[in-house]
Amino acid sequence: MPPTAMQNLKRQTDLVIAGLIVGIVLLIIIPLPPLALDVLLTVSLTLGLMILLIPLFITDPLQFAAFPTLLLVVTLYRLALNISSTRLILSQAQAGNVIDAFGHFVVGGSYIVGFIVFVIITVVQFVVITNGASRVAEVAARFTLDAMPGKQMSIDGDFNSGLITEAEARERRRRLQRETDFFGAMDGATKFIRGDAIAGLVILFVNIVGGLIIGMLVLHMDLMQALQRYTVLTIGDGLVTQIPALLVATATGVLVTRASPDASFGKDIMRQFLNFPRILFVAAAVLFVLGLIPAMPNILFLLLAGSLGFFAYGLTQEERRRERAEQEKAARRAQVERREPENVLTYFQVDPLEVEIGYNLVALAGEEQGGGLLHRVAALRRQAAQELGIYVRPIRIRDNLQLGPNAYVFKLRGVEAGGGELMTGHFLALNPAGVENGVKGVPTKEPTFGLPALWIAPGERERAEAAGYTVVDPGTVLVTHLNEFIKQHAHELLGRQEVKELLDTVKERNEAVVEELVPNLLSLGEVQKVLQNLLRERVPVRDLVTILEALADAARLSRDSDFLTEHARQALARTITRLYASGGRLQVITLHPRLEQVLADAVQQTALGSYPVLEPGRARRLLDRLKAIVEKVQLKGLAPVVLCAGRVRMPFRRLTERTFPQLAVLALQEIEPHVEVEAVGSVTWDED
Repeated sequence: MPPTAMQNLKRQTDLVIAGLIVGIVLLIIIPLPPLALDVLLTVSLTLGLMILLIPLFITDPLQFAAFPTLLLVVTLYRLALNISSTRLILSQAQAGNVIDAFGHFVVGGSYIVGFIVFVIITVVQFVVITNGASRVAEVAARFTLDAMPGKQMSIDGDFNSGLITEAEARERRRRLQRETDFFGAMDGATKFIRGDAIAGLVILFVNIVGGLIIGMLVLHMDLMQALQRYTVLTIGDGLVTQIPALLVATATGVLVTRASPDASFGKDIMRQFLNFPRILFVAAAVLFVLGLIPAMPNILFLLLAGSLGFFAYGLTQEERRRERAEQEKAARRAQVERREPENVLTYFQVDPLEVEIGYNLVALAGEEQGGGLLHRVAALRRQAAQELGIYVRPIRIRDNLQLGPNAYVFKLRGVEAGGGELMTGHFLALNPAGVENGVKGVPTKEPTFGLPALWIAPGERERAEAAGYTVVDPGTVLVTHLNEFIKQHAHELLGRQEVKELLDTVKERNEAVVEELVPNLLSLGEVQKVLQNLLRERVPVRDLVTILEALADAARLSRDSDFLTEHARQALARTITRLYASGGRLQVITLHPRLEQVLADAVQQTALGSYPVLEPGRARRLLDRLKAIVEKVQLKGLAPVVLCAGRVRMPFRRLTERTFPQLAVLALQEIEPHVEVEAVGSVTWDED
């Protein structure tokens, strides 16, 4: 079916609007015949009426977000018509049938009365409606701007608590920005109305004074004839332009004064009036008393009092019926709930990561108490994306009365996996040197790394800092612990859905590598396994393109996850080197060549990967030697790093990960050539 004219018009809306605005500007320059002016004035009246009606029916000011710009356009349109009508009045002593009809209707035989009526309309618009709307728009713009940070924090809090999704949070932020822009624009747009009213008064006096001069000197009219003619035309012209201006000004006031637009203006008014039938009874009683006063129009007051009383009685009965219906509905709902089995499907939905806190720690999460925990947790999620390259789902924070008042726990997939205790109102003081400095406090263990510490009162803070302690508040302790917990369990937080979302993100700019790898060479689960292996050893997966390209090359040789992981690590050599090298130097613990050979010979392939099988006694002595060397390295203030051949890196890591979960094990192929490697210890093999 061929497109209709209306469809064509909708597709060319931008061109049509641009043409109309240019046409408005041309009205100021091009003289108009009286018939064309009549048509355009009628359009102006119609447009003003439509603009007044729209705010009465919308339920949200943003549904009419184009109003500030439209206000400027219609103001320019009315001023252009004012100029065109003034040109006709002064040049031809006529301005069409519309202006002439308005002038005669209002004047009604008395030019003074007509002039006063016009002035009153203009003053009402300028002094009452325009000033009021301008003030409300100014206050609304200021309050909206002031409330913007609080609303943004509320959105972040709901998002971090899991109450809304990321898409909903993004939509709320966009709406908040639109509200701010709208009310800011309304604050400026109301100035157009005030200027329009002033221009109307100026044009009124120009038409009358200029008309009298031109009528008597150019058209050779006598004074009364010129006064009669130009007064009618001027008043008619003023009314035809000021009535649409009054409608638009009223629409502005309605739009900016609607405090809670849950429904249209009419429904709001009716619902809020009808919610209080007792007020109607009081009003009816007052009118009834007034109707009994002899000097009053008794019949009118008594009839109005009777009508209000009857209406209020009907509303009261309706309210009682509604209450009874709600009670019956609630009783039926309770009866149905008792009969129906409980819906247990919701119990199968668990959050990937959640934090539960005791009731003494609730203040850490409350915005009104200045806790700021929600925003710091949101920063942790951004930090995880930046440092580890993973997407951490919103972390739910909830109180648990079954916990100790000062306790908190971290749960993975609904199972407790970590936690600690905090003392609110105190600070945690860490003493890196381990020297007693006379600081008083409650001895404790720092929950993240298990270091000895003290809970000190706020008054001891300056003294502790002067003594060399590191002093942190309880919120920082919890966030630091949570940050380390996320790094430690990042591989558990990376599920298939998260991997798919990461691949979709990469695919937007690197479509070729994703399409080549998944699912042609590897499945989504196999890619997930490699990424989990990297994260288990705290290797960031942010450079996902490099990882995927390495996997695409290695997958043609083998789909073994250990082989793929080692290949990916070699591709990330620059990243891994930067993690452990400092100043171009990497200090490592090496393995004796004999030990590397023994580990290589002892490797056995299983369904879960490559594991070295050693005699338990020798394995124990090997771990003891490694422990002694690691402790010596740590005493020097260095992070222990083991460097070995690539073929034994993974087996040695699996042999030591239970005893030394934080120990970094690197292969020679993972070190950049320009980095200087310094051996600070060597692990030998027991030959006995």
